[in-house]
Amino acid sequence: MTDDTLARYRQSIDNIDAALVFMLAERFKVTQAVGRYKAEKDLPPADPGREERQIARLRALARDADLDPEFSEKFLRFIIEEVIRHHTQFQAS
Repeated sequence: MTDDTLARYRQSIDNIDAALVFMLAERFKVTQAVGRYKAEKDLPPADPGREERQIARLRALARDADLDPEFSEKFLRFIIEEVIRHHTQFQAS
């Protein structure tokens, strides 16, 4: 027996997950371009000041969206670490 309400909720979750994946893909396309630019201009792969400003901004957005700011910070830090790893690889190339 199928629970139609649960199925609709799950379909919405699946749609949101797909949107998140595509948004992350777009974000990483841009950060890859930033990494190449930084490598060309001999700029450092990390920008701690920008990272902290972004984290503060995202925490505020999370509060406005009724999302746990701690979660949003962990999520952004994970993304930032991956971006820096990519930028470091561009520097080494």
